[in-house]
Formats: sequence, C-alpha cells, structure tokens
Amino acid sequence: MAAALLANTLYSLGFVLEKRALTALPEVSIRQPARLLRLVLGSPLWIGGSLALASGFGAQLVVYRTLPIAAAQGIFVSGLVLLVLLSARLLGEETTGRERYALGAILAALLMVVLSLKESGSSADTVSHSAPYPLILLVCVPSLAAGVWLYGSAERRTRHRHRAPTTGVEYGVAVGLLYGVSSLAIKGVSSYLTTSGLSRAVVDVLESPYPYLLLFTGAFGLVMSQAALQRCRASLIVPVCTTVTCLYTAVLGTLSFGEALPHDPLRLALRLAGTALAVSVLLTMPKHDKPAPQPPIGAKELTPP
Repeated sequence: MAAALLANTLYSLGFVLEKRALTALPEVSIRQPARLLRLVLGSPLWIGGSLALASGFGAQLVVYRTLPIAAAQGIFVSGLVLLVLLSARLLGEETTGRERYALGAILAALLMVVLSLKESGSSADTVSHSAPYPLILLVCVPSLAAGVWLYGSAERRTRHRHRAPTTGVEYGVAVGLLYGVSSLAIKGVSSYLTTSGLSRAVVDVLESPYPYLLLFTGAFGLVMSQAALQRCRASLIVPVCTTVTCLYTAVLGTLSFGEALPHDPLRLALRLAGTALAVSVLLTMPKHDKPAPQPPIGAKELTPP
C-alpha cells in the first residue's frame, strides 16, 4: 500500500511538471520526434518531471511483487485525485462539476478495492509471477497496434479547421493502451527480481519479451504523451489514460498471469464493484471543451479598407 501510494504521488507530480514545462515550449509533434526530444531535454523542469515518473516506475515494481494485479490497479486509480488537485494548484486547470463527481467515484472505488485485499483469518491473495510468452505477445502486440492507430486517427481529426476543441479523451485512450502493455511488462520484469542470483535474473529478463515491450512503449509513449499533454488539459487526459491503463492491466493482466479473484463473495463483489466504478470515470469524461469566448466586436482591431 505504501509503495502504491508513493507511485501515485510520483506519477502525478511527474505529469504535472512535464505539462508545465511543455506549456513554455514551442509546439511539438509526433511527426518530428527528434525535435521533440531536443526541446524537452533542454528543459530542467521537464527533466525533473521525467525523473519523478522514473521513480514511480521503481515503486510500481515493488507493488507488483506484493499485490495482485487487479488490486494494484484499483489503488493506482486513486492517483487521479492527487493529479487533479495538483493540476488545479500548479497549472490553473479548473475542473467541472462532472469531473468532481468522478473524483468522488474514484475515492469510493479505492475504498472498495482496499477492503477486498485481505480476508481476515486467512492467507492473502495469491500473487502470480509468470505468464506464457506467446500469450503475452498475443495480448500486447494487437494492443500496441490499436493504440498507435487510434492516436493517428485523433491527430487527423484535430487538424479539421471547424472541429470543436478536443479534451484529449482519444489521446488518453491511445496512450493508455500503450501504458497498459508497459504495465504488463513491468509485472513480468518484477517476476525476475530476487534477492540472489542477480546475473542470472538479468539474463532471464533479456531472454523474455518484457524489456523489448518496455522499450517500444517507452519510446512511442514518450513522444505520443508529450504531444498530447501540450495540446490538452492534464486534468483530463491523464485521468483517461490512467483509467484505460488500469482497466487493461486489471482485466488482461489477471487473465494472462493466471491470478485468481477472491473466493469470498463479499470481497469479490467489492473488487468487481471498485473496478467497475473506476471504469465509470472514463465514461463520464466529456469529449470536447467549450470553445474559448470570442472578444466583443468593438474590441477587435479594425483594419481600414
């Protein structure tokens, strides 16, 4: 629990710092990845945010060693609350009434998942540490292709001149699929973390598909997420991305790694209800922002004929 909450704090802080750095940079695009990397690597604030995200990655490894995938995702969703609070405080992004109701739902989902973690008087939930490689590739490769395709489709739609301003839901879903694959890869890497035999563990990791999935999702996820963060509100795009990632990891990760759900009916109901409530966050997010108010006619600069 402590490691999960620490990961939430680091991830939320990292995203907010990156967003604040991106607002001061020229417009970036996935069509120019080298220019994007050059710009962000020249920003100390962005580097601080990326270091916070990397530290959150380390905390996430600890979580996957001790908690089942479904339970861990339910706790990770709680980071959305901190993210929205930091966005309002540091970025000046205001939340709507619908978004505040979503935060309340997230808190309720967190409570349900926490109550489902351990049954009093019995052993803790089983934590699996392995999955068949063909099954992992069968799940992950189509997901990566779908994420890249969806992001490209969102890019093409936003270039339409008269389209309403997007909130970033499409971007968040696309990046969330990539980060979902990354989360499964982190779970796989965590299975090789032992207190002895470090050299053998490194060899086993390199022989698995997990580091290569992390490399792909890290490279593409970095470029895609930075371009999306610069265009859209962090208080919306990150919650959508996080919800998709958690749902993807909880459902497909539990099936891929063969982790059993709680046998007790009450704990099972709490686990499923908490997950369903977290999914409702994504469904309540608006697809478009309100257009910016136009200045009155008298305030416009008049150009003589």
